[in-house]
Amino acid sequence: MSGVGTVNVTEGIVIKAKMTRAVVVRVERLVQHERYKKYVLRRTKVKASDELKCREGDVVAIVPTRPQSRDIRWRVVKILGRRSLGGEPEEVPTA
Repeated sequence: MSGVGTVNVTEGIVIKAKMTRAVVVRVERLVQHERYKKYVLRRTKVKASDELKCREGDVVAIVPTRPQSRDIRWRVVKILGRRSLGGEPEEVPTA
């Protein structure tokens, strides 16, 4: 069901947070192989605008937005958890 008001919220892990107002997020998705019908993990790196001061390893929710620059087409809307890269997520204290 698509229409006005639907938002494509995607989850990912922050892998670089060295830019001033942007982060690099790794998004993972499962895609079925066309011939063998096995599910394959695909990873994509996207740059997202960050107003929440994310750190490396944070699990974040991102949504597509209008182009902010040449590369930035996503925006961080929420920090879902903290994780060291490769570890289990932790709870994030909400203020």
